Amino acid sequence: MKTKKKILIADDEQDVLDFLEHTFIAEGFEVATAKDGIQALKKANSFYPDLFLLDIKMPNLEGIALCEQLRSTDEFKTTPIVFLTAQNTEAVEVEAFNIGANDFITKPIKPKALLIRINRLLPAHTTTPAKIKYSSQDSITRLGNIDVNNDEYKITSNGKDIFFAKKEFQIIQLLATKPGKVFTRAEIFKKVWGDNLIMTDRTIDVHIRKIRIKAGDDFIRTVKGVGFKVEG
Repeated sequence: MKTKKKILIADDEQDVLDFLEHTFIAEGFEVATAKDGIQALKKANSFYPDLFLLDIKMPNLEGIALCEQLRSTDEFKTTPIVFLTAQNTEAVEVEAFNIGANDFITKPIKPKALLIRINRLLPAHTTTPAKIKYSSQDSITRLGNIDVNNDEYKITSNGKDIFFAKKEFQIIQLLATKPGKVFTRAEIFKKVWGDNLIMTDRTIDVHIRKIRIKAGDDFIRTVKGVGFKVEG
């Protein structure tokens, strides 16, 4: 019997919660809902969702702060977190990615597009592992003095563990398969997000910026007009 994927939705607008709950249940998801960040945090610790869908502006604990708390725990360090919000500004989007969000979707809600993007973040739907080959033993890829741990979504640099959100780490994994090779944005899109999802250059740039903030500016090199690479 196929196990249902579990999604926790947090939004302070009841009509939005009702709509999203109905949409995901109809698609075979198990759904829990919360009307503020505190309630979402409590439910997370008993429901253990496969993905969080969070509004940013909520009472008691806003979505950004909630995301930050979730990322600080072992249980939800790598669980996909998606923001669904009416706050359509670059500053808010960058802040969301910087604290660990996997995607940022603006309202009004487009159900079909939302479902595609949600499904692509869930393990049962991702095609990335079949496309990316790892040459390392014991799930460790070594890049100079940096170890890329493919099981734990982290790199170890100078004895310090640095953890990443799923898409950030998949970019690192891809670049690490061929140190020195320059990957174009189109290659990164195809390998990490798949062929059927329309993304923009800014999506890649935001994720690269997040990786650099965590791992250092020189971890991923930009080759102007071409793409990105890591050194072996």
